[in-house]
Amino acid sequence: MMAHPAHVMALGFGSGLSPIAPGTMGTLWAWALFGLLQDRLTEVQWGGLIAVSILAGWWVCTVTARHMRTLDPGSIVWDEIAAFWLVLWLVGQAGFWGQLAAFALFRFFDAVKPGPVAWADQLYHHVNPATDPSAWRKVGWGIMLDDLVAAFCTLLVIALWRSW
Repeated sequence: MMAHPAHVMALGFGSGLSPIAPGTMGTLWAWALFGLLQDRLTEVQWGGLIAVSILAGWWVCTVTARHMRTLDPGSIVWDEIAAFWLVLWLVGQAGFWGQLAAFALFRFFDAVKPGPVAWADQLYHHVNPATDPSAWRKVGWGIMLDDLVAAFCTLLVIALWRSW
């Protein structure tokens, strides 16, 4: 983890090194940090932090996957962190139970990968770093993309539930 600064971020400051459910641990870490920062950041600051987290996440996921020589290492959890921050930010002041529901939905979509999440997950799994010079950048984006789609699906279900 400490071999490169990008690894620290990509591995969720160690949360992705959990031997049990690293994606869930990364999402829990995101939720805890959101709870600490929720009242300290304005809406604009949250939006900026999430935008930077997604763009920086693409880079740290690219670097870390390339160094690990693995297309989608399970220990990379920055994708869960940035995507779940987006969910929490957009569900607003949902309170604990609303955030817990968002957590459960997000973990469902990220782990089970139904429909569009599976499509996004597999989009760049065919790239060959030996023959494609931009393969690792595609891999880094692919790592981020399926969690962003899982976040979208989570938000869609919450929006449909609220409107119903």
